[in-house]
Amino acid sequence: MNWKKLQNGSDIRGVALEGIPGEVVNLTPEVATILGKAFVKWLKQSGVKQLSVAVGTDSRISGPVLKQAFIDGMCESGAKVFDCGLASTPAMFMTTVAGDKAVSAGVMITASHLPFNRNGFKFFTQKGGLDKKDISQILQLAEENEFSAEEANLKVESWSFIDEYAAFLVNYIRSTANISSNYEHPLKGLKILVDAGNGAGGFFASKVLEPLGADTTGSQFLDPDGRFPNHVPNPEDEVAMQSICDAVVRAKADLGVIFDTDVDRSAIVDAQGNPVNRNALIALISAVVLAEHPGSTIVTDSITSDGLTAFIENELKGKHHRFQRGYKNVINESIRLNTQGEESWLAIETSGHAALKENYFLDDGAYLVAKLLVEAARLNEKGRKLTDLIESLHHPVESKEIRFTILDENATEYGKVVLAELAGKVSLQKGWELVSPNYEGIRVRCTADNEKGWFLLRLSLHDPVMPLNIESETDGGVEEIAKKLSTLLTEFQKLKITG
Repeated sequence: MNWKKLQNGSDIRGVALEGIPGEVVNLTPEVATILGKAFVKWLKQSGVKQLSVAVGTDSRISGPVLKQAFIDGMCESGAKVFDCGLASTPAMFMTTVAGDKAVSAGVMITASHLPFNRNGFKFFTQKGGLDKKDISQILQLAEENEFSAEEANLKVESWSFIDEYAAFLVNYIRSTANISSNYEHPLKGLKILVDAGNGAGGFFASKVLEPLGADTTGSQFLDPDGRFPNHVPNPEDEVAMQSICDAVVRAKADLGVIFDTDVDRSAIVDAQGNPVNRNALIALISAVVLAEHPGSTIVTDSITSDGLTAFIENELKGKHHRFQRGYKNVINESIRLNTQGEESWLAIETSGHAALKENYFLDDGAYLVAKLLVEAARLNEKGRKLTDLIESLHHPVESKEIRFTILDENATEYGKVVLAELAGKVSLQKGWELVSPNYEGIRVRCTADNEKGWFLLRLSLHDPVMPLNIESETDGGVEEIAKKLSTLLTEFQKLKITG
């Protein structure tokens, strides 16, 4: 058993079911039991004495079996366990800060938007999600497999925490919107559709929107189904986004909401069926946050557009700090800035991971939507729409992502060589300028009349891949930039374009 292969950054992920050729099952119930024991041992080594752990799952088929096996391992190690059933990833963190009922740790069994055969574990303490080094330590303990059985007859208790979490969101929207004419139902008169993609987010329609007065008729794929028969639960997926866009138009709704499988990511759709995701979503929540906290720094990942920077800094008078890909990287950078005295209230990735300082810096797709709905309710009182806030956001004429697979067995080192040598080549190109500061890969500003844009080439966080993002302000500009760049990359024969 290669335990290290189960690590995916700050999560554990593996193949839990057969069904996809070439993918061998490595996340079995037996493995889950050992992981349960390893997690309890890690908690003890971290100084936790009163061990209590809440566990939930998304809608994946393998969830219940893995959950039971994981719980068995924890119980054998002396932990008190609460079974939260179907839950969301943010809710499982919230179990650790739930007042008198708070537990030592929360665990979510999920593999986010990955195919039906995958599953995994996300871990939380009151300090937030575990980091990469913590996961490495847990997997090392699992590999050593040296555990002592505890003499404890602890019963597993059921805890439908998603109901409490939904009530928290309802109360937040009511109290923050504070609509005097209809305090209890601030969303009355708004038709809002939810697309949960058959993941864990279906509760948002019935337990959050409807109690607030919203009409949710036309919402789709709310029932949990781990086969994901309709579309991938992923706000970044084109098919998924088109599905909710079409549903909004069909139902003549005011707004659409889409979640990923475990509800830590989200996006919205306007009344015309236009997606508000990626740069537009960042701009929208930035407009709300900067109205509350003028001058604050907005931390994003590296592939955000120049138009977004101009919007945040020129229109909203905030500061845009473009950092690295990876939601934990973005969150940790925002936390770091705050500790150094630079106020930062929002950390957000183009993928839809958004974490707010006011909410424990938890990347929570439902809380993000809740905060936007507060603003939607207020604007609705004035006869305005939520997307009025980003009317002046500039969108590029063209954009594209190209992915290069690295065929060298030492992909990371090969990629670093590519970046280092390309930086030297770029400096010799007329009309190309290296952007600084830059915290990931190489970002280049292209000023020629037939290009007018930028590109970013970087190393993938987890795969032997170098993604290339290009944007241009002129027709044909992306192709011109890509063509020029491909000439500079021809000598790197172990780079293969894959999409």
